[in-house]
Amino acid sequence: MMLKSFANFWLESRNENWGETIVNKYIALFRGINVGGRNILPMKALVGILEGVGCENVRTYIQSGNAVFQHREKDVSKITSEIGAKILETHGFEPKILLLELRGLREAIANNPFSTDNGKVLHFFFLSAVPDNPDLDKLAAWQANSETFKLHHNVFYLYAPEGIGRSKLVANVEQSLGVPVTARNWNTVKKLMTMVESL
Repeated sequence: MMLKSFANFWLESRNENWGETIVNKYIALFRGINVGGRNILPMKALVGILEGVGCENVRTYIQSGNAVFQHREKDVSKITSEIGAKILETHGFEPKILLLELRGLREAIANNPFSTDNGKVLHFFFLSAVPDNPDLDKLAAWQANSETFKLHHNVFYLYAPEGIGRSKLVANVEQSLGVPVTARNWNTVKKLMTMVESL
């Protein structure tokens, strides 16, 4: 009887400890901050904002707005709303935020159809949702001879060896897909994966 009671106590205590330590890993991609002198949000301030809404072990990467962190909340939309509201409260603007779970980033990398030899010419466009009726024919009409693309679920992959600064396809990708997108090149995607896996 004593042995059974001890076993039950050990299991209950272990479950409680597990409940306290279970956290989810996220990647936050911010769009339109620190660009052209507008929507200024220093990364140090962003860390404070994220910590203020319950994010833990926050790390940021470059000024264009990338962060990885852990959070006990599983509701992605709730976390995103809280972050946006806090930035609006403290800095007067609300940027577009795309929040990825670790599993989502892993899948995006696994499904990439293009070479990763040059991290600056491979681009991942992360979509806010799977598009209902993407106009890929329209994108093909804007496509340069050197550009190659593929849409897979909620990620649009673009291989552009001549760069994307003047790409007509890039200028029309969001309108053609019909959902908001946030793009990062392979170098950034790879770095964020390393960072989030180390949390």
